[in-house]
Amino acid sequence: MPLIAAFVATIAGWVNKKYCFAVAALGLTGALTSSVGLLSYVLTHGPVQYRLGGWAPPFGIAYQIDPLNALILVVIAAVALLNLLGTQRSVALEFSEKIGAFYTLYLLFVVGMLGIVSTGDAFNLFVLLEIASITGYALIGMGRDRAPLATLNYIFMGTIGASFYLLGVGYLYLITGSLNMADIAAILPQIYASKVVLFAFIFCMAGLFMKMAFFPVHGWLPNAYAYAPSAAAGLIAPLTTKVMVYAMVRIALFVFKPEFTFEQMGIGEPLVWAAVAAIVMGSLLALAQRQLKKMLAYVIVAEVGYMVGGFWLGNRAGISGAVLHIVNDAAMTLVVFMAAGNLFYRLKGDSFGALKGVFREMPVSMAAFVVGALSIIGVPPTCGFFSKWYLISGAIEAGHYGFVAALLFSSLVNAVLFFRIIEIGYFEPFTHANHHGHHQPPVRRFREVPMSMLVPLLVAAGSLILLGVFSGDLVTKVIHLALPGQIT
Repeated sequence: MPLIAAFVATIAGWVNKKYCFAVAALGLTGALTSSVGLLSYVLTHGPVQYRLGGWAPPFGIAYQIDPLNALILVVIAAVALLNLLGTQRSVALEFSEKIGAFYTLYLLFVVGMLGIVSTGDAFNLFVLLEIASITGYALIGMGRDRAPLATLNYIFMGTIGASFYLLGVGYLYLITGSLNMADIAAILPQIYASKVVLFAFIFCMAGLFMKMAFFPVHGWLPNAYAYAPSAAAGLIAPLTTKVMVYAMVRIALFVFKPEFTFEQMGIGEPLVWAAVAAIVMGSLLALAQRQLKKMLAYVIVAEVGYMVGGFWLGNRAGISGAVLHIVNDAAMTLVVFMAAGNLFYRLKGDSFGALKGVFREMPVSMAAFVVGALSIIGVPPTCGFFSKWYLISGAIEAGHYGFVAALLFSSLVNAVLFFRIIEIGYFEPFTHANHHGHHQPPVRRFREVPMSMLVPLLVAAGSLILLGVFSGDLVTKVIHLALPGQIT
């Protein structure tokens, strides 16, 4: 549906630009509705397979939906729709002449993301990865100031990452003669000892680590997200890194299988320590920033460390926490970037200096921002607390106290980061003396954004509490069902 909507949006852009938003909203509403229906069906009846063109795998491309990717499909469609609805005004303001092009790229990015998650074919995953990447580059490049340069860095790093992944798939094809994930998974156990399988695994993981901005190959991410247009940042920041983490989980657990990934490779311990470095450095680099979006971008670098570390702990609690954090972090990132977009829309900047007194001017947007901030810090009952709980439980179970310490350190740094923003927005500028000598706060006029921007933001903020309340059900009824039986 988003693919068809992308073509229609292009035509609508030539005929009458005001129809582009409606077409995009219709396409994404259809995608969300069918994703929810698909998740419900899969949980009730088991996995679904769709054969493109009727060609049976391993020769044809199969789309295989199980509880794991059905859940992520709902997340992608929901994030894309909420961000689309909440950013209509800012798109009209920033891209008055390019509305058709913007919505077409927006929809094609979502097509790529949905495809990466749906496909059961290793090479098809690369093709859809490139669709998402190329449209992502274009969306970020439409921004102002240093956006084109940031995009160029992203293109270089993204292309290297995609090439590594493709090389890994080439090695897999060389030794198995197949590109279908299920088929490869059935063939590999007999040839685990082969060096070709080892190199295939290393190249696939290296490529995905670059794509998800796993420290220290995160260099492309902060500027790309900081200088992207608000509507593009609200789509790309919540989805790109999380979908790449999903791809890592899919390849490691369902193509190479847990016995190879965790037992034969023996790289879990060093990768968890690399995740510790990612969490600590991402948090410290965020502390050094004086721009809101740049600070949030470094928070994402730390959050990638959460998910990668949780997965490579190799136990059920850790992997469940990593998958739950894919869902929760997508929702949390959506809220803070949409709120940042609202602030940018009104204040025309996101430097800390521009945020003085913003609670008086934009109380509703800032209230939603605070909910997102509390979730990122990990305050119950928001969803961020529960995924951290699972991650910490997994780390204690694995005896990896360094990872526990990094998670706690990151939560403390996040508290400092976000309370600094709250202090600037609520308490500054400080009181001044009037002509009677009495100190009073300067008058700030109410300048909240229109309701069309507020309602989707409030829905997204409410979802953080709902996800927190239903975290237990999400883990036991969906995520545990999705994990292979060997994971204990």
